[in-house]
Amino acid sequence: MEESNLIRFFGNGPFTRILDALIDNVGESHSKKEIQELAEISKGAFFNHWPKVEELNLVKVTRTIGKTRLYTLDKNSKLVKDILKFEMRMIEETTPKTAMVRAK
Repeated sequence: MEESNLIRFFGNGPFTRILDALIDNVGESHSKKEIQELAEISKGAFFNHWPKVEELNLVKVTRTIGKTRLYTLDKNSKLVKDILKFEMRMIEETTPKTAMVRAK
């Protein structure tokens, strides 16, 4: 798996990996188990850090199937908007300048 800018800047910790998985799958709905698998972290690490994700209102429930809730990154959250802007800024800063010239 290629290291994302978010992980390169903020480290490979479980919280960052959860956030990175949510950003990579923005607009998609996933169960906690799926998010944990996308983040490639242990179940214990996921459940240690998930409360912070909810406390910061980074996710919203999109639907419930039985007892399973599906979550997505809450793009209406001011904090999420700022994180996504920062992610775009990191992409701009880390994109090789030669690739940008060729793209024009």
